Amino acid sequence: MIETKLSWKERFTFSTELDNHTFMLDVDKENGGDDRGPRPKGLVLSALAACTGMDVVSILDKMKFKNYNFDLKVTADTEETHPKVFKDVELSYIFEGDLKPDSVKKAISLSKDKYCAVSAMLQKAVDIKVKIFLNGVEI
Repeated sequence: MIETKLSWKERFTFSTELDNHTFMLDVDKENGGDDRGPRPKGLVLSALAACTGMDVVSILDKMKFKNYNFDLKVTADTEETHPKVFKDVELSYIFEGDLKPDSVKKAISLSKDKYCAVSAMLQKAVDIKVKIFLNGVEI
């Protein structure tokens, strides 16, 4: 079971407890908040990136790849009307180092199709496009 607890502080600010960590959630100043923490929708994208990123690192480790750098960039457009859900999500996996393109593709595919629960949940609501870059070249 996963549990999170939020305590309202003021205006749009909530103190959030999750996995023995405490952090603030808030709204930006332009929308009436104090910008004391990230927005919930952005955290969904961070959760997606972390989930698949952890999978990919684990899979590449099992494939015996060690010396590489790895970044993830997630972008999303939202609908114009409320509830302003995501309409397009794009995951860009960015690798530098001595990796085999087929191995990288396999690790990402396993994460997307088998292991990443966040991806599995989001895929039911929105199409997630994937781009993969290895040493500056899209593969």
